Amino acid sequence: MTDVKETLAGLLSELRRGTIVMGVLSQLAEPQYGYSLVSLLEEKGIAVEPGTLYPLLRRLEKQELLESRWDTNESRPRKYYLLSELGKQIFAELQQEWRKLVASMEGLMNEPEGGDRDGTR
Repeated sequence: MTDVKETLAGLLSELRRGTIVMGVLSQLAEPQYGYSLVSLLEEKGIAVEPGTLYPLLRRLEKQELLESRWDTNESRPRKYYLLSELGKQIFAELQQEWRKLVASMEGLMNEPEGGDRDGTR
């Protein structure tokens, strides 16, 4: 028998994984270092583990969506991330696609059961 909690946890994990990139990009118009980004996202209701975030930041930087710089003025050096010009363009496109997807999903979820708009089969 399928465990509902286990199945739901797996599906929620997949859903979050698909949205974390958008969440991260949305917060990098201003420079952020890893821990500040974790805290900022958490304040806004998006929980992300550092073990998930740091590899994602490195991947986005490798894809040239982010730029980074080290700040060594503090006692502890920190690597700050910021959207690159390409990252800004990509994020704008992703926002448009996200809004279309949300509208489509809202339409699907608000349909009467069975998918018929007039309620007949």
